[in-house]
This record gives sequence, C-alpha cells and structure tokens, in this order.
Amino acid sequence: MSTDVVIVGGGVIGLSLAWQLAGQGRSVTVLDKQQTGQEASWAGAGILPPGHLPGARTSFDQLRALSVDMWKEFSEQLLSETGIDNGYRHCGGLTVTLGDDSCEPYRAEWTSEGVELADLDGEGLRDYEPKLTTKVEDGFRLPDLCQVRNPHHLQALAKACRQRGVDLQCDQPVEEIIQVDGNISSVKTRSRSLTADQFCFTAGAWTGQLLNAAGYSLPIVPVRGQIVLYRTEVPLIRHVIEVGKRYLVPREDGRLLVGSTEENAGYEKINTDLAIAELQRFAIQLIPSLKSAHVEKTWAGLRPMSETGSPFLGLLPGTENAYVAAGHFRAGLQTSPATALVMRQLMCGEQPSLDLKEFAINMTHVVEPTS
Repeated sequence: MSTDVVIVGGGVIGLSLAWQLAGQGRSVTVLDKQQTGQEASWAGAGILPPGHLPGARTSFDQLRALSVDMWKEFSEQLLSETGIDNGYRHCGGLTVTLGDDSCEPYRAEWTSEGVELADLDGEGLRDYEPKLTTKVEDGFRLPDLCQVRNPHHLQALAKACRQRGVDLQCDQPVEEIIQVDGNISSVKTRSRSLTADQFCFTAGAWTGQLLNAAGYSLPIVPVRGQIVLYRTEVPLIRHVIEVGKRYLVPREDGRLLVGSTEENAGYEKINTDLAIAELQRFAIQLIPSLKSAHVEKTWAGLRPMSETGSPFLGLLPGTENAYVAAGHFRAGLQTSPATALVMRQLMCGEQPSLDLKEFAINMTHVVEPTS
C-alpha cells in the first residue's frame, strides 16, 4: 500500500497535520496504536493561554502565539466542515495566589510579551468569581485566555480528516521501520506494510521508543498527569483559574476539571489515591462549595516531555523524507494549529511561518540501530 504521506500517531498533532496536508491535495494515511486521539490529547484540560506574536521572544512563545491567532478560525472551520462544536470558548482566566504560590513570575512573563492583563486584589477577583475563597488576596485576569473541549475537538478533527480523504487506520502499531539509503521507505504494522514519499512521527510520549530501532534516540519521556472531574448542577465559576501549574477549568454544562500532577511514573497511566486526594483538597481550598460536589470521573494521561523543554519539529538528521513533531509536554493541544501549519509548510517545500531552528533534531540524537 502506498500513499504520499504516512503519519505515525493519531493524536491532536498528527490529526491536525493530516488535515493540513490533505487540504493541499496530499494523500495521507494516519497510523495509531489504538483509536485516534485517546492519549495525552484527550486527557488534557483544554486551556488555551493567550499570546502576542509581535512580543513573543522565544521560538516556543512564537509557536504558542501563532496558534492563538489561528484557534478561532480553525474552530469555526471545523464546525463548518463537520457540524461538531469543539467547545472553543473565549472564557478568560484568573491567575491567583494561594498559600506559598506566587503569581509574580507569571505576571512578569505575560507583561514582557505584551499580553493584556488586569491586576486584581482579592475583592476584585471575587467580583469576577464570587465562589472564590477569601484566602485569595492577589492575582490578575487574562481576558484573552480561551478553552476547548479536548474530546470534542478530536472528534471534529477525525471527522474533518476523513472528509478530506485521510485514511485513519486504528489499532495499527508500527512494529518496524524500513530504511533504504538513509531514508525511510516503509513502515510495517502487524497486518500490513505501507510505503510513502514522506513520513512524520507524531506519537507523543512513545515517539522516542518508536524511533529507537531506526537509529534515533530522541530524549522524550512520559510525564504522568492526573485530573479530577466534578459535576455540578450549574457552573460554579466562569473563568479558568490557575494557581501555578494547577488549575480549575469550568465547562458550560456544570462539569469542572481539576488538575494536574507532574509525575515521573514511566508508562504507568493510572490514578493514585494520594494524587486524587491532593487535587480535591486543592479544589475545595480554592472553591469551598466544591466540598459537596460530585466527583464524576478521574483519569491520567502521559505528557511527552523533551530534554530541551521544547518540541522537536523538523527532519530526522541524515534523511530527506522523515520528520518528527513531538515532545510538546503540556502544550500539545494549545500549539497544535501552528505546529501543523509549519510542519505542513516544511513538508511541502514552503518557507515555514516561524524559524524552526530551535526545534531542530541534531546529530547527537543519532545512535546505532538496535538489533
């Protein structure tokens, strides 16, 4: 079986790239080891931080800011193509202090980028969110923070890809990567072999494992994150509320997500009593009325964290037809529109909208193939 492009990994990065490439008339096959969009892409909370591209200094900040500029139109286009509302909402966010946490580093970061924010004292914060604990006395509001509902977005993406002719092959883990003269010629699953002109590996936390046998040692490791989902009769808050790396994310139907942990637990994707109890304690400390709320569900996901702190985007060294887009850690969903755009541009021989030099994979990541 042959196609123009094989994408290995059907999460939000792989599906967004497939949608982009198919829009350029390329034939695309996506391989996933299970059903598409069931790993970190599904497990996240869907927070979309703001951005200001003219003031974004680092390459990663530019990737995030470019995505911010794309999300509204992208969501509208998916809705038009599929009829599925991905839950994109301009909800705003509050960053607050609680206990020993300080929001000063975050305030300085947003201000330096030129992102709009409004400083607030405790009374001002509770004017926006009356359910907020009186223990919170300092923070700021990000009026342009948005959110999306991960499962809905992935459903829309998968449907949009199919409508553009993308072949989504589920339950097809890649077992072998075949190389000829330095390039990848085909990949094999347990039931078939696929040849293509180009390949892109977007398998999240599993990308390094996958490429190791082909002679690459990408430093991408899984970092477990756990989430608690409450369900209330009516929404208790309207804004995303962040305290350091922890957060509350409200949905319009009364659901409220509480996250998240960062744990080096290998590929063990399970909930732990200790982490869930701590997340509940945090949520109730921030919104006391959650004490009587119903916990509907808990889950865990594995974020792909790279050694560099930024994703790998670009060609595999020594090849002309093999690419990687992986290692986004906590920012895969939020940066997926721009990631897909620049990777599509790169793979189609166009000048990428952003300088990808800082995301490049270098020769130090090449090792001897395993036997």
